Amino acid sequence: QVQLVESGGGLVQAGGSLRLSCAASRRTFSTVTMGWFRQAPGKEREFVAALNWIRSSTYYADSVKGRFTISRDNAKNTVYLQMNSLKPEDTAVYYCAAHRSGNFYNSLSYNTWGQGTQVTVSS
Repeated sequence: QVQLVESGGGLVQAGGSLRLSCAASRRTFSTVTMGWFRQAPGKEREFVAALNWIRSSTYYADSVKGRFTISRDNAKNTVYLQMNSLKPEDTAVYYCAAHRSGNFYNSLSYNTWGQGTQVTVSS
């Protein structure tokens, strides 16, 4: 049973923008904290952003702060990642995930993952 489906990835030039979407099942979307991670070839999966909808709080990795924005649309059961001023180093597969418990900066704290969407930023 698929619970998280990402979309919106693609090829963009440096300085451009993309908006990623993560469509969730109703049960998964009720999770308090949803996060985005990314994994570049040969590198570990790293935290990008998270959103706690009860506290209305957002959290970002230093590398994307000021450029990326995480949000959610409750009517559509969808979480978004708006990415502006993209850089070649943002190139990676981006994953949406539902937090279970523990440090939400840590991928091990998430128990439901989407299949990922590729983002490629050319210089």
